[in-house]
Amino acid sequence: MSQFDKLEDIPHYTSWVKIQPIMKGWSSDKKYYLEDENGEKMLLRITDISQYQLKLQEYENIKTLAKLGINISNPLDFGTCANGTRVYSLFTWMEGEDAEDVLPNQSITNQYRHGVNAGKILRTIHSIPAPINQSLWEPRFKNKIQHKLNMYAKCKIKFDHDVDFIQFIHENKSYLANRPQVLHHGDFHTGNLIISKEDRLGVVDFNRGDYGDPWEEFNRCIFSWRVSVPFTIGQIHGYFNNNVPDLFFRLMTLYVVTNAVGSIHWAIPYGKNEVEFMLKNAENIFQWYDGFKTYIPLWYKGPN
Repeated sequence: MSQFDKLEDIPHYTSWVKIQPIMKGWSSDKKYYLEDENGEKMLLRITDISQYQLKLQEYENIKTLAKLGINISNPLDFGTCANGTRVYSLFTWMEGEDAEDVLPNQSITNQYRHGVNAGKILRTIHSIPAPINQSLWEPRFKNKIQHKLNMYAKCKIKFDHDVDFIQFIHENKSYLANRPQVLHHGDFHTGNLIISKEDRLGVVDFNRGDYGDPWEEFNRCIFSWRVSVPFTIGQIHGYFNNNVPDLFFRLMTLYVVTNAVGSIHWAIPYGKNEVEFMLKNAENIFQWYDGFKTYIPLWYKGPN
């Protein structure tokens, strides 16, 4: 039995001359790099059939985004395989290297420029509104906050100044009221961005997409910040076209802080290194905000 037997009923399977598993990433999808007999390179994602509706919506969202001119892996095909027990999504392959590897070797000017482009790309993603029947954001996110706080309370691992984090959350969650909701990428940071040989920025891994407050997407800026501060600043400038509202920083901080509290319990199953990484993130966030004496991170610089 071939290790790829579950793929054999996908159309054009027989034209593939290379099938290489991709192990990188946190997704539960099985991912494969493909090449066919014509030299075309593709990305194949395989998921359990129970995820059919979610994967169909993800595929349709990517089709919509592809029409907006964003540099992404273009959708090629979608369906079921393995005798109806799996879902497959097939995309073009995006050439390039991970932005988190490329950016540290670029000039500050280039890092900032890529950040600006990333912000513009994210704004384009957010041009797609949530369905009209989407439940309101404020009660949804307050439920998420409570869940994360409950999990942290049960967690044996604690981080310094956690009381200050929790106090900030309670003092600022009123800003969640009346927020718009749009399509989310779901994990937008330098680890899911690609820079080509031509120095063009692209976006990958839409598998965590959902709908919510557009500004919640900046909760991942802690990961981009660790790679490049100029990029992270540029992303904010580019997203707002250099006109950043004060409310953005209050909400970005609320989302970053909430994520930090929830990340400790989340990290435990992944081992000691991941826990230590999240503990360090919490320490960095506390320093960003000077012990929460400010809601604008100290590393941020406004447009010139």
